[in-house]
Amino acid sequence: MPPATENRTPRIVNRKVHRDYTVLERFETGIVLLGTEVKSIREGHADLTGGYAVVEGDAVVLRDIHIKPFEFGHQFNHEPRRPRRLLLHKHEIKRLVGKVTLKGCTLIPLTLYFNRRSKIKVELGLCLGKHTIDKRETMKRKTADREAERAMAMRRKS
Repeated sequence: MPPATENRTPRIVNRKVHRDYTVLERFETGIVLLGTEVKSIREGHADLTGGYAVVEGDAVVLRDIHIKPFEFGHQFNHEPRRPRRLLLHKHEIKRLVGKVTLKGCTLIPLTLYFNRRSKIKVELGLCLGKHTIDKRETMKRKTADREAERAMAMRRKS
């Protein structure tokens, strides 16, 4: 039997976010899903790349994330790219509306995971798009940091 501390549920990460956007703020939200979607996510068959959230009236809707149809769902399966409603308090939605409209930010899903109570949560980021120059600067800074770490490690060994 595996240890109780070992987590067997997948954590689905949107890897392209930190390259294309600057994350200003993070929010943990619930998500409304169908049964076959939960089973598919539990198997790790979801993709957050290209997904974004939009405020529609008094609700926040997550669009363009792909959850693969469940293998044994047959006629009860879901549509892979359907819009999914996010669960937020009204005061959080009002705050998001203000920030998105004034700053020109975008709401991007960062991760999709199961919390301790086995509920699926979405970590939503309030993001500002990066320009090509910013991306190059970030890459240069990361390579410089890696080289400095490598040099420090070599000095420690000798």
